[in-house]
Amino acid sequence: MKLIRWGNPGAEKTGVIINDTNYETSAFGEDYNEQFFETDGLARLGKFLAANEGKLPKVADGERLGSPFARPSKILCIGLNFADHAKESGATPPAEPVLFMKSTTALVGPNDDVVIPQDSVKTDWEVELAVVIGKKASYVSEAEALDYIAGYVLHNDVSEREFQLERGGTWDKGKGCDTFAPMGPFMATPDELGDINNLRLWLKVNGQIMQNGNTSNFIFDVPTVIAYVSKFMTLLPGDIISTGTPAGVGLGFKPPVYLKPGDVMELGIDGLGQSKQVLKAYAKN
Repeated sequence: MKLIRWGNPGAEKTGVIINDTNYETSAFGEDYNEQFFETDGLARLGKFLAANEGKLPKVADGERLGSPFARPSKILCIGLNFADHAKESGATPPAEPVLFMKSTTALVGPNDDVVIPQDSVKTDWEVELAVVIGKKASYVSEAEALDYIAGYVLHNDVSEREFQLERGGTWDKGKGCDTFAPMGPFMATPDELGDINNLRLWLKVNGQIMQNGNTSNFIFDVPTVIAYVSKFMTLLPGDIISTGTPAGVGLGFKPPVYLKPGDVMELGIDGLGQSKQVLKAYAKN
């Protein structure tokens, strides 16, 4: 299945994609949130779709897409998980996964504007494969880790490098700014993707290809990451783990290249669609 949420921000309705067409599932009566995943919502949704085959209303063309799931309890990210990205960042490839958190208030739809924060001069891009957790996970083994996955989603881990690297403390303050986590266009269940260790991921800025990588180059693969994170905290249904970015971020250029108002980011992953975000300057409401 491919899950979508659509409509105005904060008032999104649920839907699915069937044969490249968006359909409304409001009659199912649930949002795609923690409770949905925790109560075997994907299986129940599958039965609903089977019972209503050919009866679902189409989503009107031009409707905004939101994040394909409601705000999760946490968004976790793995840093420096591609050796080429570690090298361009001037970092030694890590012996263990580098873990940081991204504010849940950063979550936006796949084609929403990205706002450059106030006083930012080093806003950067990062295309990533993100994993959606399907059931409560604590001290999970690598062998069973894939059983805890509800699906996968395209994520742009937008980052402010000065805030992240030059302001002291952890990376989090450069990662969690408002609009810094565009996700979607849809969440795909694992059966939709095939081999997750051989997915191309790419990102363009103003039409120029910047990142062109493959998940075959992970330092730590998805089962390793899930098992590792679950040693340090309980993962709840609907939680997100973003698995790292390949080389080609703005920080890695010499001199570095950063985003400015009016720039356009386009990105995609095999089997997970594409998204597009326009950069806007921060303005007080």
